[in-house]
Amino acid sequence: MSIKSNVRNYSLIAAFGGFVFGVDAANISGTVRYVTSQFELSSIAEGNFVSCTGLGVMLSLLFIGTLGEKFGRKNTLIGISIAYFISSIFSALAPNYWILIMGRVIGGLAFTSISLSVMYIGEITPPKTRGMYVAINQLLIVLGIFTAFLVNYYLVKAMPKVDWLTNETIWRYMFGFEIVPNIIWFSLLLILPKSPRWLISQGKVKRARQVLPKLSEAEKIEGLIHDVEESLAEERKKHLNTVMQFKIFFSKKMRFILWLGVVYAIVQSVTGINAVLFYAPTIFEQIGMSVEDAFSRTVFLSLLGVVATILAILFVEKLGRRFLTVCGLVLIVIAHTSSWYGFHSASYTITESTIQKLEEQHLNAEPLKQFINKHYSSDTALKADIKSVYSKKEIPLISGPIIDSAIKINAIFVLIGIFLFLCSFHISVGPIMWVIFSEIFPNTIRSISVPFCHLVTALATYLISQFFPWQLQNLGASTTFLYYGIASFLGLIFMFFYLPETKGKSIEEIEKLLIKS
Repeated sequence: MSIKSNVRNYSLIAAFGGFVFGVDAANISGTVRYVTSQFELSSIAEGNFVSCTGLGVMLSLLFIGTLGEKFGRKNTLIGISIAYFISSIFSALAPNYWILIMGRVIGGLAFTSISLSVMYIGEITPPKTRGMYVAINQLLIVLGIFTAFLVNYYLVKAMPKVDWLTNETIWRYMFGFEIVPNIIWFSLLLILPKSPRWLISQGKVKRARQVLPKLSEAEKIEGLIHDVEESLAEERKKHLNTVMQFKIFFSKKMRFILWLGVVYAIVQSVTGINAVLFYAPTIFEQIGMSVEDAFSRTVFLSLLGVVATILAILFVEKLGRRFLTVCGLVLIVIAHTSSWYGFHSASYTITESTIQKLEEQHLNAEPLKQFINKHYSSDTALKADIKSVYSKKEIPLISGPIIDSAIKINAIFVLIGIFLFLCSFHISVGPIMWVIFSEIFPNTIRSISVPFCHLVTALATYLISQFFPWQLQNLGASTTFLYYGIASFLGLIFMFFYLPETKGKSIEEIEKLLIKS
Protein backbone atom coordinates (compact mmCIF):
# COMPACT_ATOMS: atom_id res chain seq x y z
CA MET A 1 0.00 0.00 0.00
CA SER A 2 1.03 3.61 -0.53
CA ILE A 3 2.16 5.87 2.30
CA LYS A 4 -1.03 7.90 1.96
CA SER A 5 -3.15 4.75 2.28
CA ASN A 6 -1.16 3.62 5.33
CA VAL A 7 -1.67 6.95 7.11
CA ARG A 8 -5.39 6.88 6.29
CA ASN A 9 -5.89 3.27 7.39
CA TYR A 10 -3.88 3.56 10.61
CA SER A 11 -5.72 6.78 11.52
CA LEU A 12 -9.10 5.15 10.92
CA ILE A 13 -8.12 2.13 13.04
CA ALA A 14 -7.16 4.40 15.94
CA ALA A 15 -10.29 6.51 15.41
CA PHE A 16 -12.48 3.38 15.44
CA GLY A 17 -12.15 3.60 19.20
CA GLY A 18 -14.46 6.60 18.89
CA PHE A 19 -17.02 4.38 17.14
CA VAL A 20 -16.81 1.83 19.97
CA PHE A 21 -17.20 4.67 22.49
CA GLY A 22 -20.27 5.98 20.62
CA VAL A 23 -21.92 2.55 20.65
CA ASP A 24 -21.25 2.09 24.36
CA ALA A 25 -22.33 5.59 25.33
CA ALA A 26 -25.60 5.51 23.36
CA ASN A 27 -26.54 1.93 24.18
CA ILE A 28 -27.58 3.01 27.63
CA SER A 29 -30.64 4.83 26.24
CA GLY A 30 -32.11 1.59 24.92
CA THR A 31 -31.47 -0.43 28.05
CA VAL A 32 -32.59 2.02 30.73
CA ARG A 33 -36.34 1.28 30.80
CA TYR A 34 -35.79 -2.49 30.88
CA VAL A 35 -32.97 -2.42 33.45
CA THR A 36 -35.01 -0.08 35.67
CA SER A 37 -37.88 -2.56 35.56
CA GLN A 38 -35.69 -5.68 35.97
CA PHE A 39 -33.98 -4.44 39.13
CA GLU A 40 -36.90 -2.26 40.33
CA LEU A 41 -34.79 0.89 40.55
CA SER A 42 -35.71 4.20 42.13
CA SER A 43 -35.15 7.36 40.09
CA ILE A 44 -31.83 7.96 41.89
CA ALA A 45 -30.67 4.36 41.30
CA GLU A 46 -31.72 4.68 37.64
CA GLY A 47 -29.66 7.85 37.35
CA ASN A 48 -26.72 6.09 38.97
CA PHE A 49 -26.96 3.26 36.41
CA VAL A 50 -26.80 5.76 33.54
CA SER A 51 -24.19 8.10 35.00
CA CYS A 52 -21.76 5.69 36.66
CA THR A 53 -19.58 5.54 33.54
CA GLY A 54 -18.66 9.11 34.44
CA LEU A 55 -16.99 7.81 37.59
CA GLY A 56 -14.82 5.56 35.44
CA VAL A 57 -13.93 8.48 33.18
CA MET A 58 -12.90 10.68 36.10
CA LEU A 59 -10.80 7.87 37.59
CA SER A 60 -9.07 7.02 34.31
CA LEU A 61 -8.14 10.66 33.67
CA LEU A 62 -5.81 10.41 36.66
CA PHE A 63 -3.53 7.82 35.07
CA ILE A 64 -4.27 7.38 31.33
CA GLY A 65 -1.60 9.90 30.32
CA THR A 66 1.04 8.08 32.37
CA LEU A 67 0.06 4.73 30.85
CA GLY A 68 0.22 6.19 27.35
CA GLU A 69 3.74 7.48 27.98
CA LYS A 70 5.03 4.34 29.70
CA PHE A 71 3.54 1.61 27.51
CA GLY A 72 2.94 3.54 24.29
CA ARG A 73 -0.20 4.64 22.46
CA LYS A 74 -0.76 1.31 20.68
CA ASN A 75 -0.40 -0.93 23.73
CA THR A 76 -2.60 1.36 25.83
CA LEU A 77 -5.29 1.39 23.13
CA ILE A 78 -5.19 -2.42 23.07
CA GLY A 79 -5.64 -2.38 26.86
CA ILE A 80 -8.61 -0.04 26.46
CA SER A 81 -10.20 -2.34 23.86
CA ILE A 82 -9.90 -5.22 26.34
CA ALA A 83 -11.55 -3.05 29.02
CA TYR A 84 -14.44 -2.37 26.63
CA PHE A 85 -14.79 -6.12 26.04
CA ILE A 86 -14.84 -6.88 29.78
CA SER A 87 -17.39 -4.12 30.30
CA SER A 88 -19.68 -5.58 27.62
CA ILE A 89 -19.48 -9.08 29.14
CA PHE A 90 -20.17 -7.85 32.69
CA SER A 91 -23.04 -5.65 31.51
CA ALA A 92 -24.71 -8.29 29.32
CA LEU A 93 -24.47 -11.12 31.87
CA ALA A 94 -24.91 -9.12 35.10
CA PRO A 95 -26.91 -11.21 37.62
CA ASN A 96 -27.64 -8.17 39.78
CA TYR A 97 -27.59 -4.38 39.85
CA TRP A 98 -24.14 -4.00 41.43
CA ILE A 99 -22.38 -6.27 38.93
CA LEU A 100 -24.04 -4.22 36.19
CA ILE A 101 -22.74 -1.02 37.77
CA MET A 102 -19.25 -2.56 37.92
CA GLY A 103 -19.43 -3.34 34.21
CA ARG A 104 -20.53 0.20 33.36
CA VAL A 105 -17.74 1.76 35.47
CA ILE A 106 -15.18 -0.40 33.64
CA GLY A 107 -16.66 0.92 30.39
CA GLY A 108 -16.16 4.44 31.72
CA LEU A 109 -12.49 3.69 32.31
CA ALA A 110 -12.24 2.89 28.59
CA PHE A 111 -13.92 6.12 27.46
CA THR A 112 -10.49 7.78 27.45
CA SER A 113 -9.85 5.99 24.15
CA ILE A 114 -10.95 9.25 22.53
CA SER A 115 -8.06 11.37 23.79
CA LEU A 116 -5.51 8.62 23.24
CA SER A 117 -6.73 7.99 19.67
CA VAL A 118 -6.42 11.70 18.91
CA MET A 119 -2.90 11.70 20.35
CA TYR A 120 -1.85 8.74 18.16
CA ILE A 121 -3.40 10.23 15.03
CA GLY A 122 -1.66 13.54 15.67
CA GLU A 123 1.70 11.76 15.86
CA ILE A 124 1.45 9.74 12.61
CA THR A 125 -0.25 12.21 10.26
CA PRO A 126 1.39 15.08 8.33
CA PRO A 127 0.36 18.61 9.41
CA LYS A 128 -1.72 19.34 6.28
CA THR A 129 -4.12 16.40 6.92
CA ARG A 130 -3.91 16.17 10.71
CA GLY A 131 -6.98 18.31 11.39
CA MET A 132 -9.14 16.27 9.04
CA TYR A 133 -8.18 12.93 10.59
CA VAL A 134 -8.62 14.21 14.15
CA ALA A 135 -12.08 15.51 13.19
CA ILE A 136 -12.99 12.10 11.74
CA ASN A 137 -12.58 10.75 15.28
CA GLN A 138 -15.62 12.84 16.29
CA LEU A 139 -17.52 11.67 13.21
CA LEU A 140 -16.96 8.03 14.14
CA ILE A 141 -18.35 8.73 17.62
CA VAL A 142 -21.68 9.93 16.20
CA LEU A 143 -21.69 7.02 13.74
CA GLY A 144 -21.31 4.70 16.73
CA ILE A 145 -24.25 6.45 18.43
CA PHE A 146 -26.33 6.02 15.26
CA THR A 147 -25.45 2.32 15.06
CA ALA A 148 -26.44 1.70 18.70
CA PHE A 149 -29.78 3.44 18.24
CA LEU A 150 -30.43 1.49 15.02
CA VAL A 151 -29.65 -1.91 16.60
CA ASN A 152 -31.78 -1.09 19.66
CA TYR A 153 -34.70 -0.07 17.45
CA TYR A 154 -34.66 -3.35 15.51
CA LEU A 155 -34.40 -5.37 18.72
CA VAL A 156 -37.46 -3.57 20.14
CA LYS A 157 -39.31 -3.99 16.83
CA ALA A 158 -38.55 -7.74 16.80
CA MET A 159 -39.43 -8.35 20.46
CA PRO A 160 -43.16 -9.22 19.97
CA LYS A 161 -42.25 -11.76 17.27
CA VAL A 162 -39.22 -13.48 18.85
CA ASP A 163 -39.57 -15.70 21.91
CA TRP A 164 -36.06 -15.11 23.26
CA LEU A 165 -36.52 -11.33 23.29
CA THR A 166 -38.44 -10.32 26.40
CA ASN A 167 -38.45 -7.39 28.80
CA GLU A 168 -35.99 -9.38 30.94
CA THR A 169 -33.54 -10.28 28.15
CA ILE A 170 -33.61 -7.53 25.51
CA TRP A 171 -31.28 -5.21 27.40
CA ARG A 172 -28.73 -8.02 27.66
CA TYR A 173 -28.67 -8.37 23.87
CA MET A 174 -28.28 -4.60 23.53
CA PHE A 175 -25.17 -4.69 25.70
CA GLY A 176 -24.04 -7.93 24.09
CA PHE A 177 -24.00 -6.32 20.65
CA GLU A 178 -21.09 -4.15 21.82
CA ILE A 179 -18.86 -7.23 21.74
CA VAL A 180 -18.92 -7.17 17.92
CA PRO A 181 -17.26 -3.75 17.40
CA ASN A 182 -14.99 -4.48 20.40
CA ILE A 183 -13.58 -7.60 18.71
CA ILE A 184 -13.22 -5.79 15.38
CA TRP A 185 -11.28 -2.93 16.99
CA PHE A 186 -9.05 -5.23 19.03
CA SER A 187 -8.17 -7.24 15.90
CA LEU A 188 -7.37 -4.11 13.90
CA LEU A 189 -5.22 -2.64 16.67
CA LEU A 190 -2.89 -5.65 16.45
CA ILE A 191 -1.72 -4.50 12.98
CA LEU A 192 -1.26 -0.89 14.08
CA PRO A 193 2.39 0.27 14.16
CA LYS A 194 3.68 1.97 17.27
CA SER A 195 3.92 5.74 17.16
CA PRO A 196 7.36 6.73 15.78
CA ARG A 197 7.41 9.80 18.00
CA TRP A 198 6.81 7.66 21.09
CA LEU A 199 9.50 5.19 20.00
CA ILE A 200 12.01 8.03 19.59
CA SER A 201 11.03 9.49 22.97
CA GLN A 202 11.86 6.11 24.51
CA GLY A 203 15.26 6.00 22.78
CA LYS A 204 14.14 3.31 20.32
CA VAL A 205 15.29 5.15 17.20
CA LYS A 206 16.15 1.93 15.33
CA ARG A 207 12.58 0.67 15.68
CA ALA A 208 11.27 4.09 14.66
CA ARG A 209 13.30 3.80 11.43
CA GLN A 210 11.49 0.50 10.74
CA VAL A 211 8.07 2.12 11.16
CA LEU A 212 8.61 5.46 9.39
CA PRO A 213 8.85 4.04 5.81
CA LYS A 214 5.15 3.14 6.15
CA LEU A 215 4.29 6.74 7.02
CA SER A 216 6.75 8.96 5.15
CA GLU A 217 8.94 9.14 2.03
CA ALA A 218 12.40 7.57 2.48
CA GLU A 219 14.26 10.82 1.85
CA LYS A 220 12.35 12.56 4.66
CA ILE A 221 12.86 9.94 7.38
CA GLU A 222 16.17 11.16 8.81
CA GLY A 223 14.90 14.73 8.77
CA LEU A 224 11.78 13.70 10.66
CA ILE A 225 13.83 11.81 13.25
CA HIS A 226 16.07 14.84 13.70
CA ASP A 227 13.06 17.16 14.08
CA VAL A 228 11.44 14.88 16.65
CA GLU A 229 14.66 14.54 18.65
CA GLU A 230 15.16 18.30 18.56
CA SER A 231 11.55 18.89 19.62
CA LEU A 232 11.86 16.40 22.49
CA ALA A 233 15.10 18.00 23.64
CA GLU A 234 13.42 21.41 23.64
CA GLU A 235 10.45 20.02 25.57
CA ARG A 236 12.75 18.50 28.18
CA LYS A 237 14.44 21.87 28.68
CA LYS A 238 11.06 23.48 29.32
CA HIS A 239 9.67 20.52 31.22
CA LEU A 240 7.86 21.45 34.41
CA ASN A 241 6.77 18.95 37.02
CA THR A 242 3.08 18.57 37.76
CA VAL A 243 3.11 20.81 40.85
CA MET A 244 4.80 23.64 38.95
CA GLN A 245 2.34 23.28 36.06
CA PHE A 246 -0.62 23.55 38.45
CA LYS A 247 0.92 26.63 40.08
CA ILE A 248 1.16 28.30 36.67
CA PHE A 249 -2.33 27.13 35.65
CA PHE A 250 -3.89 28.69 38.76
CA SER A 251 -1.72 31.82 38.73
CA LYS A 252 -3.19 35.29 38.26
CA LYS A 253 -1.92 35.72 34.69
CA MET A 254 -3.63 32.46 33.63
CA ARG A 255 -6.91 33.27 35.34
CA PHE A 256 -8.80 34.19 32.16
CA ILE A 257 -7.67 31.05 30.31
CA LEU A 258 -8.60 28.92 33.32
CA TRP A 259 -12.10 30.35 33.53
CA LEU A 260 -12.61 30.19 29.79
CA GLY A 261 -11.76 26.48 29.71
CA VAL A 262 -13.75 25.60 32.84
CA VAL A 263 -16.86 27.58 31.81
CA TYR A 264 -16.82 26.12 28.30
CA ALA A 265 -16.58 22.62 29.84
CA ILE A 266 -19.57 23.34 32.11
CA VAL A 267 -21.63 25.02 29.38
CA GLN A 268 -21.25 22.05 27.04
CA SER A 269 -22.66 19.72 29.70
CA VAL A 270 -25.44 21.88 31.18
CA THR A 271 -27.07 22.24 27.78
CA GLY A 272 -28.42 18.79 28.68
CA ILE A 273 -26.89 16.78 25.85
CA ASN A 274 -26.32 13.64 27.90
CA ALA A 275 -29.84 13.74 29.31
CA VAL A 276 -31.25 13.89 25.78
CA LEU A 277 -28.78 11.32 24.43
CA PHE A 278 -28.99 8.78 27.27
CA TYR A 279 -32.74 9.12 27.85
CA ALA A 280 -33.95 9.76 24.28
CA PRO A 281 -36.62 7.01 24.18
CA THR A 282 -37.86 8.08 27.63
CA ILE A 283 -38.22 11.69 26.45
CA PHE A 284 -40.15 10.63 23.32
CA GLU A 285 -42.46 8.54 25.49
CA GLN A 286 -43.22 11.70 27.50
CA ILE A 287 -44.97 13.22 24.45
CA GLY A 288 -47.19 10.20 23.87
CA MET A 289 -45.25 7.85 21.60
CA SER A 290 -45.34 4.08 21.67
CA VAL A 291 -42.14 2.28 22.65
CA GLU A 292 -41.41 1.30 19.05
CA ASP A 293 -42.07 4.84 17.75
CA ALA A 294 -39.88 6.29 20.50
CA PHE A 295 -36.98 4.06 19.49
CA SER A 296 -37.46 4.85 15.79
CA ARG A 297 -37.19 8.59 16.55
CA THR A 298 -33.86 8.02 18.28
CA VAL A 299 -32.50 6.58 15.01
CA PHE A 300 -33.53 9.72 13.13
CA LEU A 301 -32.18 11.87 15.95
CA SER A 302 -28.75 10.24 15.79
CA LEU A 303 -28.70 10.51 11.97
CA LEU A 304 -29.15 14.26 12.31
CA GLY A 305 -26.19 14.23 14.70
CA VAL A 306 -24.04 12.61 12.00
CA VAL A 307 -25.03 15.26 9.44
CA ALA A 308 -24.46 18.11 11.90
CA THR A 309 -21.00 16.81 12.82
CA ILE A 310 -20.03 16.65 9.14
CA LEU A 311 -21.14 20.28 8.78
CA ALA A 312 -19.05 21.25 11.81
CA ILE A 313 -15.99 19.60 10.25
CA LEU A 314 -16.59 21.47 7.00
CA PHE A 315 -17.20 24.91 8.52
CA VAL A 316 -15.07 25.15 11.66
CA GLU A 317 -12.18 26.71 9.72
CA LYS A 318 -14.39 28.86 7.47
CA LEU A 319 -16.80 30.31 10.04
CA GLY A 320 -14.63 30.13 13.15
CA ARG A 321 -14.95 28.78 16.68
CA ARG A 322 -16.62 31.85 18.21
CA PHE A 323 -19.25 32.19 15.48
CA LEU A 324 -20.29 28.53 15.66
CA THR A 325 -20.32 28.54 19.48
CA VAL A 326 -22.47 31.67 19.83
CA CYS A 327 -24.88 30.77 17.01
CA GLY A 328 -25.15 27.21 18.32
CA LEU A 329 -26.04 28.40 21.82
CA VAL A 330 -28.66 30.80 20.43
CA LEU A 331 -30.31 27.88 18.64
CA ILE A 332 -30.02 25.67 21.73
CA VAL A 333 -31.85 28.28 23.85
CA ILE A 334 -34.60 28.45 21.19
CA ALA A 335 -34.76 24.64 21.08
CA HIS A 336 -35.16 24.25 24.86
CA THR A 337 -37.76 27.02 24.93
CA SER A 338 -39.75 25.13 22.31
CA SER A 339 -39.53 21.88 24.31
CA TRP A 340 -40.52 23.72 27.50
CA TYR A 341 -43.59 25.24 25.83
CA GLY A 342 -44.66 21.89 24.37
CA PHE A 343 -44.48 20.09 27.73
CA HIS A 344 -45.86 23.08 29.69
CA SER A 345 -49.02 23.21 27.55
CA ALA A 346 -49.69 19.47 27.83
CA SER A 347 -52.55 17.99 29.84
CA TYR A 348 -53.51 14.42 30.76
CA THR A 349 -56.84 12.66 31.33
CA ILE A 350 -57.51 9.05 32.32
CA THR A 351 -60.59 7.91 30.39
CA GLU A 352 -62.33 4.69 29.43
CA SER A 353 -60.40 4.95 26.18
CA THR A 354 -57.14 5.03 28.15
CA ILE A 355 -58.06 1.80 29.90
CA GLN A 356 -59.12 0.17 26.62
CA LYS A 357 -55.87 1.09 24.84
CA LEU A 358 -53.78 -0.37 27.66
CA GLU A 359 -55.79 -3.60 27.71
CA GLU A 360 -55.37 -3.93 23.94
CA GLN A 361 -51.60 -3.92 24.58
CA HIS A 362 -52.09 -6.66 27.21
CA LEU A 363 -51.04 -4.31 29.99
CA ASN A 364 -52.51 -4.27 33.49
CA ALA A 365 -54.93 -1.34 33.48
CA GLU A 366 -56.97 -2.39 36.51
CA PRO A 367 -55.18 -0.10 39.04
CA LEU A 368 -55.96 2.95 36.85
CA LYS A 369 -59.74 2.51 36.87
CA GLN A 370 -60.02 4.45 40.13
CA PHE A 371 -58.67 7.51 38.28
CA ILE A 372 -61.11 7.44 35.33
CA ASN A 373 -62.14 10.98 34.28
CA LYS A 374 -59.41 12.50 36.44
CA HIS A 375 -57.66 15.42 34.75
CA TYR A 376 -53.99 16.30 35.28
CA SER A 377 -52.38 19.62 34.36
CA SER A 378 -48.83 18.29 34.69
CA ASP A 379 -46.95 15.06 34.09
CA THR A 380 -45.67 15.06 37.69
CA ALA A 381 -49.22 14.76 39.05
CA LEU A 382 -49.99 11.86 36.70
CA LYS A 383 -46.72 10.11 37.56
CA ALA A 384 -47.49 10.48 41.28
CA ASP A 385 -50.76 8.55 40.83
CA ILE A 386 -49.05 5.93 38.65
CA LYS A 387 -46.40 5.48 41.34
CA SER A 388 -49.10 5.01 44.00
CA VAL A 389 -50.76 2.04 42.29
CA TYR A 390 -47.99 0.24 40.37
CA SER A 391 -44.85 -1.54 41.55
CA LYS A 392 -41.30 -0.43 40.75
CA LYS A 393 -41.07 -3.33 38.31
CA GLU A 394 -44.19 -2.23 36.42
CA ILE A 395 -43.70 1.55 36.36
CA PRO A 396 -40.86 1.76 33.75
CA LEU A 397 -42.79 -0.48 31.34
CA ILE A 398 -46.26 0.98 31.76
CA SER A 399 -45.63 4.73 32.28
CA GLY A 400 -44.98 5.34 28.57
CA PRO A 401 -48.17 3.61 27.33
CA ILE A 402 -50.24 5.40 30.00
CA ILE A 403 -48.89 8.80 28.97
CA ASP A 404 -49.38 7.85 25.31
CA SER A 405 -53.07 7.13 25.87
CA ALA A 406 -53.78 10.00 28.29
CA ILE A 407 -51.84 12.96 26.90
CA LYS A 408 -53.04 15.99 24.96
CA ILE A 409 -50.03 17.91 23.69
CA ASN A 410 -48.66 20.04 20.87
CA ALA A 411 -45.97 17.44 20.24
CA ILE A 412 -44.52 19.37 17.30
CA PHE A 413 -42.99 21.91 19.69
CA VAL A 414 -41.15 19.19 21.60
CA LEU A 415 -40.04 17.38 18.44
CA ILE A 416 -38.71 20.59 16.90
CA GLY A 417 -37.00 21.41 20.19
CA ILE A 418 -35.27 18.03 20.54
CA PHE A 419 -34.16 17.80 16.91
CA LEU A 420 -33.02 21.43 16.77
CA PHE A 421 -31.11 21.01 20.02
CA LEU A 422 -29.20 17.95 18.85
CA CYS A 423 -28.29 19.53 15.49
CA SER A 424 -27.21 22.78 17.17
CA PHE A 425 -25.09 20.95 19.75
CA HIS A 426 -23.24 18.79 17.21
CA ILE A 427 -22.44 21.73 14.96
CA SER A 428 -21.26 23.98 17.80
CA VAL A 429 -20.34 23.38 21.45
CA GLY A 430 -20.10 19.59 21.02
CA PRO A 431 -17.08 19.36 18.71
CA ILE A 432 -15.89 22.97 19.08
CA MET A 433 -15.10 22.53 22.80
CA TRP A 434 -12.31 20.07 21.94
CA VAL A 435 -10.95 22.45 19.31
CA ILE A 436 -10.90 25.26 21.89
CA PHE A 437 -9.17 23.01 24.44
CA SER A 438 -6.50 22.15 21.88
CA GLU A 439 -5.78 25.85 21.20
CA ILE A 440 -6.14 28.05 24.28
CA PHE A 441 -3.72 26.34 26.68
CA PRO A 442 0.03 27.10 26.46
CA ASN A 443 2.32 24.17 25.64
CA THR A 444 4.04 24.38 29.04
CA ILE A 445 0.85 23.45 30.96
CA ARG A 446 -1.14 21.56 28.33
CA SER A 447 -0.51 18.15 29.92
CA ILE A 448 -2.47 19.16 33.04
CA SER A 449 -4.85 21.87 31.74
CA VAL A 450 -6.66 19.77 29.10
CA PRO A 451 -7.24 16.79 31.46
CA PHE A 452 -8.36 19.22 34.18
CA CYS A 453 -11.05 20.73 31.93
CA HIS A 454 -11.97 17.25 30.68
CA LEU A 455 -12.44 16.30 34.32
CA VAL A 456 -14.79 19.28 34.79
CA THR A 457 -16.78 18.12 31.76
CA ALA A 458 -16.93 14.56 33.11
CA LEU A 459 -18.13 15.77 36.53
CA ALA A 460 -20.83 18.01 35.03
CA THR A 461 -21.92 15.21 32.69
CA TYR A 462 -22.12 12.79 35.62
CA LEU A 463 -24.36 15.14 37.61
CA ILE A 464 -26.67 15.86 34.66
CA SER A 465 -27.11 12.14 33.88
CA GLN A 466 -27.46 11.19 37.55
CA PHE A 467 -30.34 13.53 38.37
CA PHE A 468 -32.31 13.61 35.10
CA PRO A 469 -34.71 10.75 36.10
CA TRP A 470 -35.30 12.45 39.45
CA GLN A 471 -35.98 15.74 37.67
CA LEU A 472 -38.51 14.12 35.32
CA GLN A 473 -40.29 12.45 38.22
CA ASN A 474 -40.32 15.34 40.69
CA LEU A 475 -40.03 18.52 38.59
CA GLY A 476 -41.60 17.41 35.34
CA ALA A 477 -40.39 17.56 31.76
CA SER A 478 -41.29 21.23 31.22
CA THR A 479 -39.36 22.52 34.26
CA THR A 480 -36.39 20.30 33.42
CA PHE A 481 -36.07 21.72 29.91
CA LEU A 482 -36.65 25.23 31.26
CA TYR A 483 -33.61 24.78 33.52
CA TYR A 484 -31.52 23.59 30.57
CA GLY A 485 -32.67 26.61 28.56
CA ILE A 486 -31.74 29.04 31.34
CA ALA A 487 -28.32 27.39 31.81
CA SER A 488 -27.69 27.56 28.05
CA PHE A 489 -28.70 31.24 27.99
CA LEU A 490 -26.24 32.07 30.78
CA GLY A 491 -23.57 30.20 28.83
CA LEU A 492 -24.46 32.18 25.72
CA ILE A 493 -23.97 35.48 27.57
CA PHE A 494 -20.54 34.43 28.82
CA MET A 495 -19.38 33.18 25.41
CA PHE A 496 -20.70 36.25 23.60
CA PHE A 497 -18.72 38.64 25.79
CA TYR A 498 -15.58 36.61 26.55
CA LEU A 499 -14.89 33.94 23.92
CA PRO A 500 -12.25 35.22 21.46
CA GLU A 501 -11.91 34.00 17.88
CA THR A 502 -8.94 31.64 17.57
CA LYS A 503 -9.40 30.73 13.91
CA GLY A 504 -6.23 31.10 11.86
CA LYS A 505 -4.01 31.92 14.85
CA SER A 506 -0.99 29.96 16.00
CA ILE A 507 -0.81 28.55 19.53
CA GLU A 508 1.72 31.27 20.40
CA GLU A 509 -0.53 34.05 19.04
CA ILE A 510 -3.49 32.71 21.01
CA GLU A 511 -1.35 32.51 24.15
CA LYS A 512 -0.35 36.19 23.84
CA LEU A 513 -3.96 37.22 23.13
CA LEU A 514 -5.47 35.42 26.12
CA ILE A 515 -2.78 36.14 28.69
CA LYS A 516 -2.92 39.79 27.70
CA SER A 517 -6.68 39.70 28.14
